[in-house]
Amino acid sequence: MTTVSEVRPVGPAEDAPIPTTVEGPVEGPGAPPGPTAVADLDELHRVSRDLEARPAAGAARAAIEWAVDRFGTGLVLAASFQDCVVIDLAVQVDPAIEVTFLDTGYHFAETLWYVEQVRRRYDLNLRVVGADVPPDDRWLTDTDACCAARKVAPLAAALQGRAAWMSGLRRADGPSRTATPVVGYDVGRGLVKVNPIAAWSDADVAAHVAARDLPAHPLVDRGYPSIGCWPCTRPVDTGADPRAGRWAGSAKSECGLHG
Repeated sequence: MTTVSEVRPVGPAEDAPIPTTVEGPVEGPGAPPGPTAVADLDELHRVSRDLEARPAAGAARAAIEWAVDRFGTGLVLAASFQDCVVIDLAVQVDPAIEVTFLDTGYHFAETLWYVEQVRRRYDLNLRVVGADVPPDDRWLTDTDACCAARKVAPLAAALQGRAAWMSGLRRADGPSRTATPVVGYDVGRGLVKVNPIAAWSDADVAAHVAARDLPAHPLVDRGYPSIGCWPCTRPVDTGADPRAGRWAGSAKSECGLHG
């Protein structure tokens, strides 16, 4: 299912734009239209270093502005809809940005309800990408294979022909994410990856949610600080690792989307 929002004018940036250099166009039948260009690792390093030196809130908006200007329609925002902070930031820069949601077939009913609430609020250009496998019990015996089929493969399909993707990854999410850069290179996919709120603390997120009166996922108040598929997500105690409820009882801590 894809819904396309109306393209509206974008206001001026609050911070000075980050200079970019275009090394060359992405060519071939799969190349998207717009100002997409081949990634230059030196450029990515300079941009990331510049953003890291800015206050967290300003860096987030500047990262999105840079990505939209740099990659145009070659950019996709992959959203888990655990919250809508990055979506809220992104649509202020580009109301027509493509937002992709991976429908694994095992989302909580509350998550699907929340997706619809957020879609309506922003009139999102939302693309829902489902897994090309029927329901099964793979999550009982091989969670890595389950995630590969229901998350990693659909994301690969969603990113086909693109040059960059954006996520809501934060260093504060847990120990496995402490080195998350604001701008980096996704080596496995050969794409630029932008994490606008990588440096945001939980307090930063809470402040933005309050200031913008953002809707909360219904499960957050029930002890779910990290929300994935229902078979592999459990509530956690206050103060515990936010991702402790994901694949609880196993050594697994990531689904494979982020390396």
